[in-house]
Amino acid sequence: MKLTLAFSPCPNDTFIFDALIHKRIDTMGYDFEVILSDVEQLNQKAFQAEADITKLSFYAWAFASQNYQILNSGSALGKGCGPLLITTEEKLNYPVSLLKTAIPGKFTTANFLLSSAYPELTNKQDIIFSEIENAVLDGRFDAGLLIHENRFTYELKGLKLIRDLGQYWENFSGLPIPLGAIAIKRSFDQQIKNDIDSLIKKSIEFAFENPSVSLPYTQLHAQSMNPKVMQQHIALYVNKYSLNIGKEGKKAIRTLLQTALNLNLIPQPVEPVFV
Repeated sequence: MKLTLAFSPCPNDTFIFDALIHKRIDTMGYDFEVILSDVEQLNQKAFQAEADITKLSFYAWAFASQNYQILNSGSALGKGCGPLLITTEEKLNYPVSLLKTAIPGKFTTANFLLSSAYPELTNKQDIIFSEIENAVLDGRFDAGLLIHENRFTYELKGLKLIRDLGQYWENFSGLPIPLGAIAIKRSFDQQIKNDIDSLIKKSIEFAFENPSVSLPYTQLHAQSMNPKVMQQHIALYVNKYSLNIGKEGKKAIRTLLQTALNLNLIPQPVEPVFV
């Protein structure tokens, strides 16, 4: 059986899926056609139910819940890994509401956290996440919302932290931050859903046990990323919650969804949420 599998070219995703798509593990008769896209592009594709299995923001999932259920393996949750709101030293003390801010996508969990922490900040514009640092540095934006590997590089470029929105979430909820989900179409038989869940977990276990094997594929898509930053990225975003969301992870996801519902930011999600 051939399935379409959409994920980002970021190191955490390529690390997770390398063994699965290159059949370094027994794939139980499943073949995968890979679609690589930026996180917000993945969100938009999910709204159209383009892929059978897809990465998407947990916040965006609420807008695609009629089509997808969240798998137990493959997701990105954690502590100390949330989005960072940054600016230049010159504008560090400006009121946040006045800052023209670059965000990595309207439907990202990062933007949800920003909207929750700073509802008065409305002057926001979507750009590709990897361009946000430079867009702030060259003056096109007053502030930027950083995700992924840019959290490791912004200080070296002279940018300053306004607020760690991951810390904001952790202080608010006491729970890990649900960033990116792996979801599968609701329409599939339960056996297929269970098989894919199991295969993704096995792919991650293989990657943990054989980290050098996935390195060429990860480096291929990391482009010019510093190898040290690439390894930091994987270590931060691929963790115990990636293997299995677990009770705490599910509580964190439901807390995020309920918070967004309370703020009238999302429609009522379709149940069941999880496979």
